[in-house]
Amino acid sequence: MERSIGQAVVLLHAGDREEARNRLLRLWERAAENGAPVHRCTIAHYLADTQDDPACELAWDLRALSAADEAAGERPRARGADRPLSGFRPSLHLNLAADYEKLGLRGAASAELRRARAASQALAGAEGDAGPYAAGVRSAIDRLARRLADGGGQPP
Repeated sequence: MERSIGQAVVLLHAGDREEARNRLLRLWERAAENGAPVHRCTIAHYLADTQDDPACELAWDLRALSAADEAAGERPRARGADRPLSGFRPSLHLNLAADYEKLGLRGAASAELRRARAASQALAGAEGDAGPYAAGVRSAIDRLARRLADGGGQPP
């Protein structure tokens, strides 16, 4: 499953959103009911990025967070099995904040941005403050906070 997800993500990053969406939707059909939460989270996360409609993007991002929450409640099958999703949580909340912003739901965007910022504190333990993923997420949080602040009110 990981290889198929990875191939679809490569297509997405190469700009072939339609083919990536088609492949990810087929993978979702396979994983939706009995697939591992990490697979469902990853598939939904990337399916969100293939959507043209912000409401559809939000729906997929909510599915991704739901799968991450499910994984957090499970007992890991192997040492470190939950690690990919714990480090992913700041990005999941950041994506939801961006979705809400696109939909004009500033209050919901601010709430998710606060969750993203809080979850990003755990990234230092995962790879250190200088890690590129942690730095990228924190930078994206700051950019969205500035956009929300520019639209009026205080940054979250």
